Amino acid sequence: MLRIAVPNKGSLSEPAAAMLHEAGYRQRKDRRELVLIDADNQVEFFYLRPRDIAIYVGSGRLDIGITGRDLLLDSGAEAEEIMELGFAASTLRYATRPGTVRDVREFGGLSIATSFAGVVTAHLAEHGVDASVVHLDGAVETAIQLGVAEVIADVVETGTTLRNAGLEIIGEPILESEAVVIRRAGEDGEEEDPKVRQFLRRLQGVLVARRYVMMDYDIRAELVDKAVSLTPGLESPTVSPLHDQGWVAVRSMVPVQDAQRIMDELYELGARAILSTGIHAARL
Repeated sequence: MLRIAVPNKGSLSEPAAAMLHEAGYRQRKDRRELVLIDADNQVEFFYLRPRDIAIYVGSGRLDIGITGRDLLLDSGAEAEEIMELGFAASTLRYATRPGTVRDVREFGGLSIATSFAGVVTAHLAEHGVDASVVHLDGAVETAIQLGVAEVIADVVETGTTLRNAGLEIIGEPILESEAVVIRRAGEDGEEEDPKVRQFLRRLQGVLVARRYVMMDYDIRAELVDKAVSLTPGLESPTVSPLHDQGWVAVRSMVPVQDAQRIMDELYELGARAILSTGIHAARL
């Protein structure tokens, strides 16, 4: 069986479970369940702490895993990213009290508190900065107030938490992260396990289904070229003659974020019976 590590809790857990469900895999019914066998799909899921997943995959104990890019890089494990999953986006940023340092190049001799010591240490080394990194588990916003560090490096979404703590974001982002699929580093992709390829195809199908809708509409035959320029599809749209002469039916995939605008433009062009339907699964 294909052995897959998945997050057992945190911001990665529920989106990962939803994606796996959409990909046709069995889901656990009890959060206390640590191992789940999906015999129909020849997969064994292991529910682990997100921070530990890269370690298990990098050691070769498990075949692949779902975790965050930040956690992968911070772990130092012999594992590598093979697919972006489009959820759990976050940014790792530096923050400090207003009016102090403004840039990473000014951090020399300072202490930086973070939950991502590996990533921050590497980032400082890239900039040739000699600073002390203090590893803390969990929230680090109070580290400056309590005198543990002069600067913190933390995951930022809106920045509200940092501002409420009297801090301001400084410098460029350290890392842009999201959920990713990982495997052991150095494995030959050309000789990858067929079950891994199938798993990745399924997840890719979910990503496509989420990003596109299927659009159907009727249009006068002489307007097809103009209509198709609005809905080119992935290769090309399907065009079929209707019973009423001079009319054709068109079917095409369009990006979900553009669907309403495209429907408006098609209607203005003369298209009618314009329908947009969700895609539940896809293979490209």
